[in-house]
Amino acid sequence: MRYRVLGGTGIEVSSYCLGTMMFGAVGNPDHQDSVRIIHSALDRGINFVDTADMYSAGESEVIVGKALSDPLRRDATVLATKVYFPVGGDGPNRGGLSRRWIVQEVENSLRRLGTDWIDLYQVHRPDHRTDLEETLDVLGDLVTQGKIRAFGCSAFPADLIVESHAVAERRGLRRFRTEQPPYSLLARGIETAVLPTAQRYGMGVLTWAPLASGFLTGKYRKGRAVDLGSGRAALTPHRFDPALPGNAAKLDAVERLVALADELGRTLPELAIAFAATHPAVTSVILGPRTMDQLDGLLKGASLVLTDEVLDRIDTIVPPGTDLYRADGVWQPRSLTEPALRRRPMGERAAAD
Repeated sequence: MRYRVLGGTGIEVSSYCLGTMMFGAVGNPDHQDSVRIIHSALDRGINFVDTADMYSAGESEVIVGKALSDPLRRDATVLATKVYFPVGGDGPNRGGLSRRWIVQEVENSLRRLGTDWIDLYQVHRPDHRTDLEETLDVLGDLVTQGKIRAFGCSAFPADLIVESHAVAERRGLRRFRTEQPPYSLLARGIETAVLPTAQRYGMGVLTWAPLASGFLTGKYRKGRAVDLGSGRAALTPHRFDPALPGNAAKLDAVERLVALADELGRTLPELAIAFAATHPAVTSVILGPRTMDQLDGLLKGASLVLTDEVLDRIDTIVPPGTDLYRADGVWQPRSLTEPALRRRPMGERAAAD
């Protein structure tokens, strides 16, 4: 296992990070089995664990807390969690990046994790309702109080990363030390601006979804029937229906990537995991196993180093900066999601006509 410094913090983390989204009700509900998987990852050199308050409504954090209940394990582990999404009830003020919610939810995360501090506290998504100054100010306070060691962002576009650093400099605030974007053989869009921007500001980068929502597991292949009534496909069938042109393009790329992996004597997941860790801006790749077998398979890719020749061939299959799909849950700016922001009022349009 290789280790890298996390965004200038001086904290060394493994080049692969154990993601725990699949531990709890949405994935593996067996707490003892999930703890065994976490311990196995730690015993094999991973020292970085990433979770979030909203994973299985806090259950994932509880499981991680059980796995790190031994003070020696906790001290040796770099622990990351996230805040933004509503947890524990409906109604206003139950999410976002306001001082009110962050102050409340960091205490809940500390309690569920059974720890006195969080090494990396990340804002899970941007919040257009809250000033960046407000968010950076409260996160800086948490560092001063010793409740967190550093903080970062997740799924921020490049322009918002730049804005956050400008606000921090202008107001004399602490800044985001890391960014957590999706990145895979099929989703290379962050190579265009997000990764260069993170490098420019000396940020650590934790990437997620290296298996592209399952398309790089080998389960979905061209010419094979897809069960749209189970698993991930049941939740978002439009992302897996092979009759749709976008999915057909993904399947075409998968066939060529499988052929390349076969030439290397490796599996497609091993190729995918190795690729995600190759970019010089990437600090750590988040692996999200549900079972011990999945962890074993994913870690096989950790030993694979891709040559320039292999990377050049990958570039011919999925060109740099190309997204063959939009990763689940990635934030889109209001300018794209709210039609009213793209259209003049009716009276003004009529006058222009």
